[in-house]
Amino acid sequence: MIIDGRELSRSIREELRIQIKSIKNEYIEVPHLVVVLIGEDPASKSYVKAKERACKEVGIRSTLIKLESTISENDLLKELESLNKDDNVHGILVQLPLPKHISQDTVIDFLEVSKDVDGLTPTNISRCHTLRYSILPCTPKGIITMLKSKNIPIAGKHAVVIGRSNLVGKPIAQLLLKENASVSITHRHTEDLAAITKQADILVSAVGIAKFVTKEMVKKGAVCIDVGLSRVDGKLCGDFDFDNLLNHVAYISKAPGGVGPMTITSLLENTIECFLNQKNNIII
Repeated sequence: MIIDGRELSRSIREELRIQIKSIKNEYIEVPHLVVVLIGEDPASKSYVKAKERACKEVGIRSTLIKLESTISENDLLKELESLNKDDNVHGILVQLPLPKHISQDTVIDFLEVSKDVDGLTPTNISRCHTLRYSILPCTPKGIITMLKSKNIPIAGKHAVVIGRSNLVGKPIAQLLLKENASVSITHRHTEDLAAITKQADILVSAVGIAKFVTKEMVKKGAVCIDVGLSRVDGKLCGDFDFDNLLNHVAYISKAPGGVGPMTITSLLENTIECFLNQKNNIII
């Protein structure tokens, strides 16, 4: 069975649209998300447009700040400092990747924690890893929502994550642990990867290699969540060999059309959460 991220996103966004109307009635304003885009990377521009459309769809105010790729790190931090201090800005997202001369860690560390809609500041990450309240990274949060939407049992199951990035691999492992799964993290140095993936009740792959996970690597009846995307002959393709796995597994997400839409929907949820935290003086 397919876990359709687009369909689930539409359903959640309709609920968010109603919530935004209620927020506007109560607070006489709506959450305001500012996206900072540095340079002209085509993929980044595409992602930003999708986020702008999603904000408009549910009624979140969004502002795009476009900066030249030649901007200095210091000047970028000054821009972010202004946004950090602006009470009319409730969420800040710096679109990644950044130009090579700008430190991603420095920029993320500089963001006001209460406005960190990506859930990537050290405070949010550390709280996530210690299973305390935090703004959750968007993609892992979306994955958990997808699993729960199909009432897929997580507690007591063996979850295997392929990939150990700070954006997906590590935080999804933590969220699965929080749901009481037993979690294995694998990566490029893992020996006999298939021996581990074949044990998985829930298998999450975020490596970005087309059809990397074959039928032979997955046990029958498993749940497969495809995070990776790569382009083959001009066509986007996921990590899983989807066609050969569809009738072999219990559930599988499409890529594209699975985790991607849910990542943006989680961003909308996080923006609302940041707004409400600020209005109710909830400090992370």
